[in-house]
Parts: sequence; C-alpha cells; structure tokens
Amino acid sequence: MTNNDLLRRIRYLYDFDDDAMMALFRLAGNEVTRSAVCDWLKKEEDPAFKEITDKELATFLNGLTIKNRGRKEGPLPVPEDQLNNNIIFRKLKIAMNLKSDEILDLFESTGKGISKHELSAFFRRPGNNSYRTMRDQYLRNFLNALQAKK
Repeated sequence: MTNNDLLRRIRYLYDFDDDAMMALFRLAGNEVTRSAVCDWLKKEEDPAFKEITDKELATFLNGLTIKNRGRKEGPLPVPEDQLNNNIIFRKLKIAMNLKSDEILDLFESTGKGISKHELSAFFRRPGNNSYRTMRDQYLRNFLNALQAKK
C-alpha cells in the first residue's frame, strides 16, 4: 500500500476536502499548497501525480492526531523520516483514540480476525522478540473495517 493510497483512504474515510487536508498539515507545522494536495490525491496514471514522502505523510498523520485529540503542550511532534505499516497503524490508533478491543472488533468485522497477541506484536518495538511486521493486507483490512463502520 503506497503513501498516496493511504492518504486517499483517510481523506474519503473522514470526507475531508482540500481545505481540511491543508489544515491538518498546518496543525502539524507544515504549510502545503492546494496543488500539492491535489497532486498527491491523483491516480498514478495521471501525469500530474506526485508521490507523498514518508515525512509528509507522517506530518499529515500528526495533524490528524492533533485535530482529533487536541494539541499537547510543548513542541509539535517530529514527523518520522521513514514510515512502515506498524508506525502508520500506531499513528492511526492514537489519532482515532481506539482501544485494543475496538481494533479487534474492527478486524473481526472484516472476517479477518486477529488475536490480542498478534495485535500487541504490531505495536512492539522492532528489536523486541515478539515484534511482528504488519503486512499491507492487515492495514488494508483495518482501513476497510473503518470505512464500513463509518
């Protein structure tokens, strides 16, 4: 799953317009133009398509968290230079204020249930023995369940 796919899915999940997307970036301390947002949302076949970088997507997800949960005191969160599905999943969990049981129910609703142990393995640090890399299909199923719930 590409960063652009993820950005599109979140946009449609929340029904954000271009102004709302730009506002999320602004909340996280990054000013983006309407044309940049439009180019990121285009399909890959479109000549104006531009890939969104990991750092830009991390900034967007940080903005989503600030919008949904409020801004913490102190400096803005620093966006990661490199993202993987585990980090994206963790950021979405925090932004949406989801509890483990709610996430398990979402996975169950897609017919692709996971255990509590599998779920906790996705949130562990990469050096941990119980860490498990989240594959695209899990992230896709999670986003599909969120879409169905909305």
